[in-house]
Amino acid sequence: MSETGAEKATQASGVARAESAPDWEKRFRAPRVSLPDWAEDAPQRSLFVSNATGTYELYAWDRTTGAQRQVTDRPNGTTDGVLSPDGAWIWWFSDTDGDEFGTWLRQPFEGGADEPAVPGLAASYPAGLALGRDGATAVVGRSTDEDGSTIHVVRPGTEEPVEIYRHRESAGVGDLSHDGSLIAVEHTEHGDAMHSAIRVVRLDGSPVAELDDSKGGTADLGVEVLGFAPVDGDARLLVGHQRRGRWEPMVWDVASGEESDLVLGLPGDVSAEWYPDGSALLIAHGFEAREELFRYDLASRELVRIETPAGSVSGATARPDGTVEYMWSSAAEPPVVRSTAGGVVLDPPGMKAPRSVPVEDVWVEGPGGRIHALVQRPEGASGPLPTVFEVHGGPTWHDSDSFAAGPAAWVDHGYAVVRVNYRGSTGYGRAWTDALKHRVGLIELEDITAVREWAVSSGLADPDRLILAGGSWGGYLTLLGLGTRPQDWALGLAAVPVADYVTAYHDEMEALKAMDRTLFGGAPEDVPERFTASSPLTYVDEVKAPVYISAGVNDPRCPIRQIDNYVNRLAARGAVHEVYRYDAGHGSLVVDERIKQVALELDFASRHLPPAAS
Repeated sequence: MSETGAEKATQASGVARAESAPDWEKRFRAPRVSLPDWAEDAPQRSLFVSNATGTYELYAWDRTTGAQRQVTDRPNGTTDGVLSPDGAWIWWFSDTDGDEFGTWLRQPFEGGADEPAVPGLAASYPAGLALGRDGATAVVGRSTDEDGSTIHVVRPGTEEPVEIYRHRESAGVGDLSHDGSLIAVEHTEHGDAMHSAIRVVRLDGSPVAELDDSKGGTADLGVEVLGFAPVDGDARLLVGHQRRGRWEPMVWDVASGEESDLVLGLPGDVSAEWYPDGSALLIAHGFEAREELFRYDLASRELVRIETPAGSVSGATARPDGTVEYMWSSAAEPPVVRSTAGGVVLDPPGMKAPRSVPVEDVWVEGPGGRIHALVQRPEGASGPLPTVFEVHGGPTWHDSDSFAAGPAAWVDHGYAVVRVNYRGSTGYGRAWTDALKHRVGLIELEDITAVREWAVSSGLADPDRLILAGGSWGGYLTLLGLGTRPQDWALGLAAVPVADYVTAYHDEMEALKAMDRTLFGGAPEDVPERFTASSPLTYVDEVKAPVYISAGVNDPRCPIRQIDNYVNRLAARGAVHEVYRYDAGHGSLVVDERIKQVALELDFASRHLPPAAS
């Protein structure tokens, strides 16, 4: 495709702007790619996400010719896409400005017009998708406030999708067997959205087998679908379980009911996927904020480490030739897609993201056990420093030794950054993850407080210049912390937070309602005192620190009305606060918008954080 003079001038201007930008901005502008997905029966065809145009979009890549093309082009970006096993089609989820409510469209791999992938299904929230190798079978999971969770099957020769599953509690499509005869469904019919069960059904919905690790009607343990064996007629399903207090894999023969436990001797959480010939498993092991890879031979039961640099592997896939491609980064080094064959798999042209500083591991004794925190400080700086407690979202997530442009921006501006893997975080065992039930938010803040006390007593942090910050669940904990412990924080920065928990519950997507009922032990009408105790709105009049809040007006996870309720209470008493609303959902996929939001937070801190003591 030829370029006009105007296009060349625009590109040149963009490059010049990026190259002259400060390091923190370059990290956002530098071209990024995701780990490529590939078609099972056409492995030369791949799909990946890139921000090459300034917005995160889907790209097709023909590995044989090297040709790459942009698949989607929407103002607010696109990241949810799937290749059909035959490589003929790219399915992608089309919502409205980040509201996560929409339909699946599909486009030929070579390019062409988009068309409705399942014309008979109305818009919904997505709940899993599995595509058959015949190029025509599709299993589509959906969620709506009216219907709860439903699963529909589209088969060759049929005009309308057939509903095979429906339940009020959350459920979704796990996988479709290699021969297209069996569907693995993850469901929470027992009412515990944190611990799924698995049901295997035929394409008509008739049950085949059930795997449920609940105890006495209360789902204390969960199982998850990792994938059917990639062999025709093979009914083995790779499953994750928590029977020894952490996530580990096992092989479940759906036909015979036999369970083959894999005792790998690894101390952290373990996930797995099949090698393409079904003879081995690619093992991903996460332990103490780092991730590593292994190959496990099913016949010999030999576990062999796959050498990767120190840091974190955020995704990996085994190719048909036996090589492994993986996304790697560390806190200091930006992400890159590598291969065990050697070299970089995808290296987008253009400016490279500047490196940052490595993390230091800190372990602090807390009320629920040892707390792991990751600390970054400007090179050569000595404390006490202005310090940002950057609180992760989830809550079932964790911070790791991986690259993050946001914390790096704070370090560039002279701040120390502390990230806490509080109770509720993943990666430290089931008991740690499950500990936050009923006293939601308050338990996490106990751990953050313990690490705050360490940061001050160790000389790292200036006690008068502490910032509590975070997005999503981290934004919720920020607002809750500012109200419950106002003496601890000089400033608060909350992105897409839960601010008024009762209103948030009533306005949020159905799957999150189920999660909240699990966390609190019921709906607001059932346990009003728990929602009151855990809602930032309850403590809004106690907030003393200046507060900055950013919110997506189309956010289905932390909806805008409940944020407005909180902001109105701040405004009514003249509290120092600023609010930034943007036209997207639970975060933005537009690079300029991300940079703007970080710049606004940095500016708010520079204007409102107290000066350093002489």
